[in-house]
Amino acid sequence: MTATAPRPGASPIRRPFTAAALVAALVSLVFGLMLAGAGPASAHAALTGSDPQDGAVVATAPKEVTLTFSEAIAVGDGSIRVLDPGSKRADTGAEPKDLSDGSTVRYGVELHSGLPDGTYTVAWQAVSADSHPISGAFTFSIGAPSETTVALPSDEVGGGPVGTVYGIARYAAYAGFTLLVGGAAFVLGCWPRGASVRPMQRLVVRGWIVLTAATLLMLLLRDPYTGSGKFADAFDLDGLQAVLDTKPGAALVSRLLLLGAAALFIAVLFGTYARREDAVEKKDLTFGLAVGGGVVAAGIAATWAMSEHASTGIQAGVAMPVDVLHLLAVAAWLGGLVSLLVALYRTPDIGSDAVRRFSRVAFGSVLVLAATGIYQSWRQVGSWSALTGTRYGQLLILKVALIAVLLAVAWFSRRWTGLLTDVPVTSGASEASEDFSQVPENAADPVETAGDVDPARAAQLARQQAVLTATKKKRIRDADPERSGLRRSVLAEAAIAVVLLAVTTMLTSTEPGRTEEEAKGASTAASVPAAGPVNLSMPFHTGGRNGEGTVRIDIDPGRTGSNELHVWIDGRDGKPMDVPELKVALTLEAQEIGPLPVVPDRLAEGHWAAGGVQIPMAGEWKVDVTVRTSDIDQVTIDKNVKIG
Repeated sequence: MTATAPRPGASPIRRPFTAAALVAALVSLVFGLMLAGAGPASAHAALTGSDPQDGAVVATAPKEVTLTFSEAIAVGDGSIRVLDPGSKRADTGAEPKDLSDGSTVRYGVELHSGLPDGTYTVAWQAVSADSHPISGAFTFSIGAPSETTVALPSDEVGGGPVGTVYGIARYAAYAGFTLLVGGAAFVLGCWPRGASVRPMQRLVVRGWIVLTAATLLMLLLRDPYTGSGKFADAFDLDGLQAVLDTKPGAALVSRLLLLGAAALFIAVLFGTYARREDAVEKKDLTFGLAVGGGVVAAGIAATWAMSEHASTGIQAGVAMPVDVLHLLAVAAWLGGLVSLLVALYRTPDIGSDAVRRFSRVAFGSVLVLAATGIYQSWRQVGSWSALTGTRYGQLLILKVALIAVLLAVAWFSRRWTGLLTDVPVTSGASEASEDFSQVPENAADPVETAGDVDPARAAQLARQQAVLTATKKKRIRDADPERSGLRRSVLAEAAIAVVLLAVTTMLTSTEPGRTEEEAKGASTAASVPAAGPVNLSMPFHTGGRNGEGTVRIDIDPGRTGSNELHVWIDGRDGKPMDVPELKVALTLEAQEIGPLPVVPDRLAEGHWAAGGVQIPMAGEWKVDVTVRTSDIDQVTIDKNVKIG
């Protein structure tokens, strides 16, 4: 009998490539759309106040300029610059002073003495506590506004080509972590025999390579990303040393060291563990790998938690371990889902027990994600208005919707899992060393030859027999409607998971809703339009004899800076009325400024005035007036007024 080898021109199986191509195309589409419309990373530390305030006009030159932020920042020489109308430095050039007090984050720079009148520009650039670069500028005037020749960069820090490449590396790092941790967990906890299957080995190793390459790229680009924006500075040793001294730089280096330990874990998992046959020894090795791998995975997840959103803001001590659990649950669920997809499409068979074990792991991961996600949402959003009115909140709503869709599809997968039966194992199948995605569908069975056979030819025939036996097995598996249904539902889950992972990564580079709301409140108070001279009329009654009248107040010009304040008091008959005591106070409750006392001088009967009344910032001010008409009769009245 003659042996018939598979024809060289035979068409390979198409279905695995179709699945891989679909997921790859979806990945490219999602990331392409995000990166095409992506600008610089949103600022996660917001400027919530300054002294002088943006647009303020002060009578005399301040000794220093201070900036207040919503969270901790890292500053250095030149982080805060004050430029005069001619673009020359008006500050002393010293490193900003840390004036923080408790939860208030404030930095200041000293100014030269004797600064002339005109408009001054304050430009600042720093790194937020969650590793993202931030920058901005505003102006104030001494004496009166003037023209200025200051030209600020049009591009925000963290943007440009460097920012785009850095953003791609961030996405790749999360994807690599998901494949590395999720794939290894799937093999170790759900399908131990998968440790000897090459497609599973390649999946985990590629996850390690992607995460390692992305981490190295982020480390090299960290200095130009937060500074110059030039690729050439990626190899500046001084800049690299400066990065290593920062929290994000230390996190990236720690991640690289942990990836070295992960490489050892992979070598043992796909080497010693895959070859171990003794049940007791394999059980002990499984426990050791689970403990060691869990520690390494948690450590890698902590490099994100310790340098991004979770490391700053309220309850950071609780938020960081919660964030680690969240990342591990994401990897176990989504990474395991991709591993299951690979096992269903690229290997001859995977047992129903393994699929059911992953179903339980996925369910537990969803519970952890729900608990940690609720806490993170409260911490980063804080209010319904921030949930619906900020980009972070809108992305969070999209993420929740995607999870709901993913759970709905997972319900169908669980149904198919319950119906799944195992394909009988056929001897001769070399599951451990072959990738069956390339096996021809129309390959014929080798036929035994009569007589002696050359040993090399015999080995070739044996290999062909093993491949063709596995091919038959694969055809039987593909004809199983339950297994085909499971493959389709898992493919749908994986496609949704790709979009979900992309949205999750976008959330890490978006300003939290709580911070954005605080920044909006500060900017709203600072951007109240100038309303011109303020005129108020407030009736009063002290309760005593001749204690009834009207207070009229004029504040001119009614804007930030120096103002003239005039007060008139009229009696019930409309004639000027003198009182023993009159006091005025101004309070900006939104910014917790004041009360600022004003003591006017009496100019004439029923007329008081005060000059040089300083209003430090625009907003809705409360004007309190205290009128005393006798030794025991006194009343305080108030009214709110917008001052621009």
